[in-house]
Amino acid sequence: MYTCASCQVAACRYHQGEKPKNCPCLDTDIIDRSVELLQQEENLAIARNSAMTEAEGYGRLTRLQEIILFCQKMGYKKIGLAFCVGLRREAEIFSRVLRNWGLEVHSVVCKCGDVPKMKAMGLTLEQTVRQDPQETMCNPIGQALLLAEDKTDFNIMLGLCVGHDTLFMKYSHAPATVFAVKYRVLVHNPIAAVYAADYYYKNKLTPPEKK
Repeated sequence: MYTCASCQVAACRYHQGEKPKNCPCLDTDIIDRSVELLQQEENLAIARNSAMTEAEGYGRLTRLQEIILFCQKMGYKKIGLAFCVGLRREAEIFSRVLRNWGLEVHSVVCKCGDVPKMKAMGLTLEQTVRQDPQETMCNPIGQALLLAEDKTDFNIMLGLCVGHDTLFMKYSHAPATVFAVKYRVLVHNPIAAVYAADYYYKNKLTPPEKK
């Protein structure tokens, strides 16, 4: 079992110190395989251009700017945008910015298809958000398939819920990235819960039996 999140050595980064016995760096067969796969044409292009984007934008560019820069470096022209209906205003602005930089934006909302979630997923009324039998399901598979139909070069997720993003990534035909996630509780900043895990959110993030 790998436990990099608990490592206090970081020998992989600083090139010094003794590597823990379960350090992934010691699994040379897997590491060699990963480097071998990296040499595939598309993988190498993505890796090289993401590295150059990081170097040019580190601490200076916003993620939106980095996405534009990465698309330019990769030569991506047709951009798929899979967004949440709750962030449609943000999706409109985001799309406009991308178009201003010469990118062709194909956007598909999460509610595409107008499919009732109770019927499609076998949910009870109590398991819907608004207790509405006609409540429309989010359709991330549909978003992915529709963007595949448009033959997009690169797909971007904006505000897809936990699990919906999983299905979108599973069925996305094109390489994909996340611009932002929807998280109303902390104003679309989910990592704030991590920063507050040892004080403000400690009770909420600790199971009852461990308090």
